[in-house]
Amino acid sequence: MNVLVRGRNVNVTNALKEYVEKRVGKLDKFLDGVDDITVVLVVEGDSHKVEVTIPVNGMILRGEEATGDMYASIDLVVEKLEKQIEKYKGKLVRRRNANDQKNAFTGYAPPEEDEGPRVVKTKRFAIKPMPVDEAVLQMNLLGHNFFVFSNAETDLVNVVYKRKDGNYGLIEPEF
Repeated sequence: MNVLVRGRNVNVTNALKEYVEKRVGKLDKFLDGVDDITVVLVVEGDSHKVEVTIPVNGMILRGEEATGDMYASIDLVVEKLEKQIEKYKGKLVRRRNANDQKNAFTGYAPPEEDEGPRVVKTKRFAIKPMPVDEAVLQMNLLGHNFFVFSNAETDLVNVVYKRKDGNYGLIEPEF
């Protein structure tokens, strides 16, 4: 497993890098097939933010925490990711028992939205066909309120989103 540590507005010292590798390296024992983990350390004013991205089996686990101390942020984001991994593995086991087949997953990180009237960032990602319930799982694991995916049943691009009432919505194209 390779942990890539980058800094934005912060000098990544050897001690900080070793601490990140030690703490984030613990996650390797929970996950199989993880080659690279990306950790971005960001300092904005008094806020020390840590963003961790883990691609696993075509899916993306992501955690982000911000506190006044970089080391505390690292500890909190590792705890958050451990909970996400437990949730992810539990749902996989239940789904495999119910369907008795392997499912395809895809990773997607929606583009960060800018309040301005122009497009300032574009992200590209591979779309793999998946059922609607897996798209909802992926959306929840990413912590976003919508997810674009290829529907395995219709082979069309769909969007699932979280509604204000706590339920989910599905947007399907109509030709």
